[in-house]
Amino acid sequence: MTRISPRYLLQFGQSTGYLDFARFGPPSHAVLDTTASLLASATKAGPSTVDELMRQEIRAKAAVARLSGSDTDHTVLIPHTSLGLFQAAFNSHGEVLVSAAEFPANTYPWARAEQAGRIRVRRLAGGHVTPDRVAAALTPETTVVSVSAVDFRTGYRADLGALREVVGDRLLIVDGIQGFGVIEAPWAVADVLVAGGQKWLRAGWGTGFAVLSDRALERMDPILSGWTGARDPGLFDDEIHPADPTAASWSISHLSPITSGAFAAALELAEEAGVTAIAGRIAERVGELAQTLRSCGAEIVSATGRRAGILAFTLPEFPAEQVGAALTSAGITATVRREHVRLSPHASTPAEAADHLRSALETLTRPRKPRPAPAATSRVSAKSV
Repeated sequence: MTRISPRYLLQFGQSTGYLDFARFGPPSHAVLDTTASLLASATKAGPSTVDELMRQEIRAKAAVARLSGSDTDHTVLIPHTSLGLFQAAFNSHGEVLVSAAEFPANTYPWARAEQAGRIRVRRLAGGHVTPDRVAAALTPETTVVSVSAVDFRTGYRADLGALREVVGDRLLIVDGIQGFGVIEAPWAVADVLVAGGQKWLRAGWGTGFAVLSDRALERMDPILSGWTGARDPGLFDDEIHPADPTAASWSISHLSPITSGAFAAALELAEEAGVTAIAGRIAERVGELAQTLRSCGAEIVSATGRRAGILAFTLPEFPAEQVGAALTSAGITATVRREHVRLSPHASTPAEAADHLRSALETLTRPRKPRPAPAATSRVSAKSV
């Protein structure tokens, strides 16, 4: 069993049957307390309140930098993954290779940028985004490759190191929302790493970041850059300033310092527990759930080799909707799609979750015993006695 800090586990209070972290991660008590504390400070606003609140952005950027292996000059906070990918798409040039099977947050930005005449999109057919498939699809015109670190359907964990070698000097864009903070990966090989904090990082909605390499800063035009992304943003001289040379150039406006503080608390909690320990505990839970599924006759349709925390399955003879209804009735939270049911546990998921899953599935798979017929009763009239 992977050892993990008891203090970390005590930070969470989700129900035993919550197995949907790939969709949303219930925040920690630290995130809740930080949010409440910062809101209280804002309520009692004084001469230094706003300046003190704005420092939460620096705190969050520093935590992102430590976890990603970068620094704050290469890090910018964003409210969600989609905005970071829109920035990457509209700031790019040339031909972009992206899988048609990516989560829509990683397909729409490129499609919209193509419609605007900024780029050309080359779509990789569905399936795992492997180094061999990417190498075969590259052309001399390809300047950017975009990929998810973890596939949202199958939990397949992309080989980012090998993809970096195949991509070569082209820009490698990585959507890290399904893995950052809960899997060990060479994040530094990405030219643009983008992730939202509302899922595995458990920071709540409105949190996220982008980390840019020197190559990205040199080659991308920050056209989606606001006044906070310009040089000397506090100099109000009625001029349009050039974009800042750092990752700050991707900033459009100030984010909420309260959500920035909450994001910092979530990142620091993951950092304190250690990504290795978190990843190990998640792997154990996924293994336990997978064993339970197989024992109940389910077919696992997600990745079994290079997998992260996502476990998708089908139950023969039962549509996914019916399986989902049985799980809901048993107090288990999962993502139900037309083709399968997706489970995604976290490090705080208790071992009993596998027993809950078994009980829920057995309501469908266990043969029902026929009800005994009511015993025949003979009525005797009073006259015959």
